[in-house]
Amino acid sequence: MAMVNRWEMEQFVWRVLPLLTFLISFLVFFYLHDSYRAQLHPLVKLTQNKCSLLHHRHFWIASKRIVTPQGIISGSVEIKEGKIISVTEGYGKWGNSKHEEVIDYGDAVVMPGLIDVHVHLDEPGRTAWEGFDTGTRAAAAGGVTTIVDMPLNNHPTTVSKETLKLKLEAAENRIYVDVGFWGGLIPENALNKSILEGLLSAGVLGLKSFMCPSGISDFPMTTIHHIKEGLSVLAKYRRPLYVHSEIQQHSKKHLELNDKGGPRTYLTYLHSRPPSWEEAAIKELVGVTKDTRTGGPLEGAHVHVAHLSDSSASLDLIKEAKSRGDSISVETCPHYLAFSSEEIPNGDTRFKCSPPIRDAYNREKLWKAVLEGHIDLLSSDHSPTVPQMKLLEEGDFLKAWGGISSLQFDLPVTWSYGKKHGLTLEHLSLLWSKKPATFAGIESKGSIAVGNHADIVVWKPEVEFELNEHYPVFLKHPSLSAYMGRRLSGKVLETFVRGNLVFKKGKHAPAACGIPILAK
Repeated sequence: MAMVNRWEMEQFVWRVLPLLTFLISFLVFFYLHDSYRAQLHPLVKLTQNKCSLLHHRHFWIASKRIVTPQGIISGSVEIKEGKIISVTEGYGKWGNSKHEEVIDYGDAVVMPGLIDVHVHLDEPGRTAWEGFDTGTRAAAAGGVTTIVDMPLNNHPTTVSKETLKLKLEAAENRIYVDVGFWGGLIPENALNKSILEGLLSAGVLGLKSFMCPSGISDFPMTTIHHIKEGLSVLAKYRRPLYVHSEIQQHSKKHLELNDKGGPRTYLTYLHSRPPSWEEAAIKELVGVTKDTRTGGPLEGAHVHVAHLSDSSASLDLIKEAKSRGDSISVETCPHYLAFSSEEIPNGDTRFKCSPPIRDAYNREKLWKAVLEGHIDLLSSDHSPTVPQMKLLEEGDFLKAWGGISSLQFDLPVTWSYGKKHGLTLEHLSLLWSKKPATFAGIESKGSIAVGNHADIVVWKPEVEFELNEHYPVFLKHPSLSAYMGRRLSGKVLETFVRGNLVFKKGKHAPAACGIPILAK
């Protein structure tokens, strides 16, 4: 009898076991499902994903003004795990989303994040000037989602794979937006191709050189001979050379003009760096770029003229080179489009930069070139320093450090002054997003398109604000910016980097989760 009962019990267990297994699995599923649902609560999620002020990884952004490559649409952008997976036309249409997963911005503009390819963050070595933490916070607050850092004014300068490694180490866990890096072309590595190839193989997006003294002792100027050597290596890697295009030219006329005003007079500084300096440098450059044409010995190399100030002879040389098929491009900066020499107060060294800000007539010609497409893109040339080096009290334009602090204000400054000249939202996005992405070789950024990184700025073009002590500015030394005290249009509301909401209403995400961008 005991044997029968045992046999019957075993049969019962084997019959019930599958049911028990199913029930246990069912309970485990609901336990995990409830845990997952709990993780979606904003406060809980933020403790686990400190990269973002938003708790969703799959969500929709809706707006009546979304700037896309096909034009401005009213609709929504679907974002999942940091990428754009759909763009839907038709306001109020957002697929199978739940209501809480849609962020409706109404009339606010949704645009690709800005890409600033000319930024000096000065770290390592001169963090007191700026730094990865403060600089990328300022970028995020201004809707700039990607920057490319210059190889100077940090110390040591980025001129080898070893010094690039120092940059990467300094940036680790300290960048709120994505950051690429330019390497430096100097006489030492121009004449030693193994150093140059090591730097390019390590991932810099291209090289930067100066055709005049840079002001930094370990970043000496290059001659056209050094530039040719650098281009021969760059042709192999198909990356650009970024050139500060001024060559010192001295004439009796300019020396006489300098003698007429003291160092506090802005015209003294303006006359010390005339347009002929830019023209002389660009004339030498276009003598070389002919070899970058299809079939030429430097095919694959590209020359990019930094921060063009002269809108006359220098620009004409570039336009002519382009018409011949040379691989050459040019940028200008917001300060050349916003200011004119006539309005710069004597002694106000916040406005000192090189090349210098020229007169109002030159500024109008620059705007014309921008709108007609002769100037390819815009960049800030954000070049900060410490207050002592700006010599604000002395007001000595000849001795003060040159550079405009402006990274956070790229968008509102360009829009404020550009809309008076007919600048459209589409053109603004082209100049600050699509063209910089193409130039720097960052294929996954620059436009709101399926497959791209969800790098997005949300802003209100009509909203005006005063740049004063009450406005949250994240630059290291806000008082040094020439834009302080200005009334601007175009307030940035929120900034997304790869789907992470990194900036909202004056606050940043708890953690800096930007990534370094390295060329392959």
